[in-house]
Amino acid sequence: MAWNIDLHCHSFFSGDGVSSPEELIESARKKGLNGFALTDHNTCDGVHYLLDKGLMRADGQPVDDFIIIPGVEMTTAEGHLLCLGVDLPNLKGTPAAEVCALVHKQGGLAIPPHPYDLFRAGIRQSSLEILEIDALEVFNAATTLKRYNRQAFQYAQMRGLPMTAGSDAHHEAAIGTAYTILDTPDFTRDGLLAQILKINQLNQEYMSPKDTLRKTWNNWLRLRKRRTHIPENAGVA
Repeated sequence: MAWNIDLHCHSFFSGDGVSSPEELIESARKKGLNGFALTDHNTCDGVHYLLDKGLMRADGQPVDDFIIIPGVEMTTAEGHLLCLGVDLPNLKGTPAAEVCALVHKQGGLAIPPHPYDLFRAGIRQSSLEILEIDALEVFNAATTLKRYNRQAFQYAQMRGLPMTAGSDAHHEAAIGTAYTILDTPDFTRDGLLAQILKINQLNQEYMSPKDTLRKTWNNWLRLRKRRTHIPENAGVA
């Protein structure tokens, strides 16, 4: 059985996301997804919220024939890292190798997203070479330039890494733009994580200009808010 799973999604728990977890689920169902990985920036609060609401299960079983893989997009010292199948605290600024080790200790997968996108904080090739990663996101629907996805694909191919695709949605309208098709009879968190490590088909479509503009606008607002809260004496010894 083939399952359509978007492995890179953000809710309003990310800070730059605008949709609630419930809105993401509703939109994903309408688009024919069987589930998604919730990968908010540096927090698993959205995962805890869904568990409290009974919309996902701690044992990794689906709820009403829909599954959510717990995860987080961690901003490591070297760049962003998708951590799937885990529940981690905020480890922002931690070396990627240490985060990978923690992910593997919990039985999860470490997957760098958008590694060649020069306009976003991807983990670059020099760091990828020495990291124990499990797969590589080779198609990001929100990539700044399409050639960045091609470069990621070429690197994964050269290294023999499993490949994933994700929407990087920060709004319900964008979820499912790209996704990974996981063909396995085991429709559980653990079954899907195991299938990611194999050869899978990828649905590769890019975000619409409207969704891309919305994502850029939300990022700008997040950065502006952060700068506004920086004390005047910040950085002064």
